[in-house]
Amino acid sequence: MTTTHPHLASLTEALASLDDALVEVAAMGRDLFRRLDAGHRLLAVGNGGSAAPAQHLTAELVGRYREDRAPYSAICLSAETSSLTAIANDYPPEELFARQVAAHGRPGDVLVALSTSGSSRNAVEAAQRGVDAGLEVWAITGRAPNPLSRIAHRTLAVDSASTATVQEVHLVLLHLLCEHFDEACFEQVEAVTAR
Repeated sequence: MTTTHPHLASLTEALASLDDALVEVAAMGRDLFRRLDAGHRLLAVGNGGSAAPAQHLTAELVGRYREDRAPYSAICLSAETSSLTAIANDYPPEELFARQVAAHGRPGDVLVALSTSGSSRNAVEAAQRGVDAGLEVWAITGRAPNPLSRIAHRTLAVDSASTATVQEVHLVLLHLLCEHFDEACFEQVEAVTAR
């Protein structure tokens, strides 16, 4: 597909570059299922335009992606309005998510931090607090390397200079993650049923 509209051209180019990330996103989806099925939880954070896909991810896990399945524990820390306003009132800005990670995160849990720049101070501090507490930290960012990708155990980076394009492709990556999560889930159900 060719287009002369700059936004569509940017999006088309960024989507085409995802081929390199497909193996990693598949592994992450399967690892996420293994962890959540073992009783761990997912915590997600993001600011502004990244807050919406963070919340979207947790909704897909607590609800469902395509097919009906068991719900899994997932909390979007960006959506905890009373906690956010209390923390913002009483602590420095970089504590916005980090304090919640310290409260809710347990070793083996997964923290997904979304940031188009990869340098949002509160997302970076949350990631560091997660690593320190024994969480598996995943970054979903724009161009890497960046401060968040340097801390995270795994990174999915969108190579685009356009913030809008990065945000749109983040949603595609999250849907792919959920697709592989569900594949692992249903493979396990089929294996148990076949016994």
